[in-house]
Amino acid sequence: MVKDFDPNEFEQKQHPYSINRLSPTIGAELLDIDLKKPLTKELSDEVYQALLVYKVVFFRDQDLTIEEHLDFGRNFGDLEIHPFTYNDKKYPEVLKITHDENNKGRENAWHSDVTWRLEPSLGSILRMKQAPKFGGDTLFSDMYAAYDDLPEEVKKRLEGAIAIHDFANFRKGLEKRGASKEEIEAYNKKYPMPEHPVIRTHPDTGKKLIYVNVAFTQYIKDWKPDESAKMLKFLYSRAATPEYQCRFAWEDNSMAFWDNRSCQHYAASDYWPQVRKVERVTIIGDRPR
Repeated sequence: MVKDFDPNEFEQKQHPYSINRLSPTIGAELLDIDLKKPLTKELSDEVYQALLVYKVVFFRDQDLTIEEHLDFGRNFGDLEIHPFTYNDKKYPEVLKITHDENNKGRENAWHSDVTWRLEPSLGSILRMKQAPKFGGDTLFSDMYAAYDDLPEEVKKRLEGAIAIHDFANFRKGLEKRGASKEEIEAYNKKYPMPEHPVIRTHPDTGKKLIYVNVAFTQYIKDWKPDESAKMLKFLYSRAATPEYQCRFAWEDNSMAFWDNRSCQHYAASDYWPQVRKVERVTIIGDRPR
């Protein structure tokens, strides 16, 4: 477990990069780093420490090959293969997402990646291949701050509460693409609906945070349906609080590395019919506690 860094204290220390903060609590650009060069253990540790402090870190002007993108991600753990989306055939760990006049953006909901897994993601690293001329920003929201500001009676009520997650939207996509009942049942068995704490404790910082999201959380276990729905609606709304957020304006070859445990993100789909092409690798995490 690392020290609970305050961003102001963190920035007073010497680092092998310059820091440009995007908000008081979340988001920072790490400048003067060339990710085409293999990271030393010391530099990868420094980048990870910055991730823990800022929840999401950004890099500019990183014209990486797919192999270099993968190498950067593997500094922080093993990489997953997403089973429901269009991955690169040669490099299945690379998720390619393209939106254009024929395919509108649809990631415009607050979420943390792959919480439908028993061991959800540690973090995701996305590189912008082709940014729209305007629009297409991604917003990030600090789930530590969202938890800290909850009323004390809500915190007490949520102690020990468990939420059920599922890949329901991907299942619908499989059905639309004509997947058989047997194929879908095979996915159901491979990715059973996991139970995660509503309030998670970050494994590295020890801080508590809200760990439910509108994309994948289904209900709170053992709660009455109406009470579960009401509480989840309230908790989902916390991500939309501007005081918890930063917003990143993309350029070609910009990169974002976000901690899926401590923040949620929202890709603004305001750029249609412009083209937006990204590539993402995702680092396998551990079981939430």
